[in-house]
Amino acid sequence: MPTAALALGVFAAVRVAGAAVLALAAWWAGRSPVRVLGHSWDSVWYLAIARHGYGRTQIWPVTGLVQSDHAFFPLYPALVRLAGGGEWGGLLVSWTAAAVAAVGVYRVGELVAGRRVALLLVALWAAVPHAVVLTLAYTEPLLVALAAWSLYALLRGRWLLAASLALVAGLTRPTGIAVAAAVSVTALHALLVRRSARSGRSGRSGGSRAPEVWAAGLLAPAGWLAYVVAVGVHRGDPAGYFTVQRQWGSRFDGGGYALSMTWRVLSGEPVALATAVTAVLLGTALLLAVLLLVDRPPLPLLVYTAVLLVIAVGGAGYFESKPRFLLPAFPLLLPLAAVLARARPRSAVVVTAGLAGLGYGYGVYLLVFAKMPL
Repeated sequence: MPTAALALGVFAAVRVAGAAVLALAAWWAGRSPVRVLGHSWDSVWYLAIARHGYGRTQIWPVTGLVQSDHAFFPLYPALVRLAGGGEWGGLLVSWTAAAVAAVGVYRVGELVAGRRVALLLVALWAAVPHAVVLTLAYTEPLLVALAAWSLYALLRGRWLLAASLALVAGLTRPTGIAVAAAVSVTALHALLVRRSARSGRSGRSGGSRAPEVWAAGLLAPAGWLAYVVAVGVHRGDPAGYFTVQRQWGSRFDGGGYALSMTWRVLSGEPVALATAVTAVLLGTALLLAVLLLVDRPPLPLLVYTAVLLVIAVGGAGYFESKPRFLLPAFPLLLPLAAVLARARPRSAVVVTAGLAGLGYGYGVYLLVFAKMPL
């Protein structure tokens, strides 16, 4: 069996089992499994956009929040509409994207660290606590599918393909800018290196691909910028999209909010389980980021992961959603996958299975019993 197919099989086994556990828990609690999987939290907004287009605003007088659907990027609801709309349309798009993402994650891991590490990377990514989102009608699977294949194309030197996928990723969700950043920063680095190499040689230009690199660097952020500008034009405010985010309660504060919430957990203050788990996962993500930096992976992976970390840790509001924002940062798992690749196969299976089991239980807690926002 080709290893990419094996990786897809491992991913499917882990996530199908997780979806089954969640569906059984929902059924046991007297709730519709399809509603839980396809109509939870932000899924409601995406399905409404798919059915009726933009224009919905929800006001909460008690909190002062004004929630506009312009906070949500357009690609996913457009695909859901094409898939027929409704919960099943949302799930079809998400599940298809998750499968494409799993193969893309494998290909990136294989290129960077070899087949064994890549297979374990996919298994770990499918098993982390917030991987439950990969089986819901959410945008993360679509973003990771576009991001992984954009990074793969970039690592293979296919500049315009990488930029085109980054452009589309920028229409998926706010964190899609991380894909564009990876392409644009890598393009700038390549141009600077080429210029330095040319200045050190005489009689040789070596710049035949410079126009392609320039085009990729400029094209990559176009999708994200187009939506932000469109919202600004619609609202008659150049900063309209960021105003929408602030009205939702989301803003960038450099990590102050995340630090204060983490301190509450460390100081023993009573908090919800999801808050405590989020603090632990953020700490783990930062540790893995240090390990990833020590391993010195290719520049595109570093930039992509760093931008996702900055957005997740530096943003205020919806603390319990931060692990979901980090789910696309699959390169963070490369150091752990490399360690497991050197261990005995039984140890790798036990660690992955244990992580998956914890993830299944946590997903049920979030969506069925605690009903915490993802």
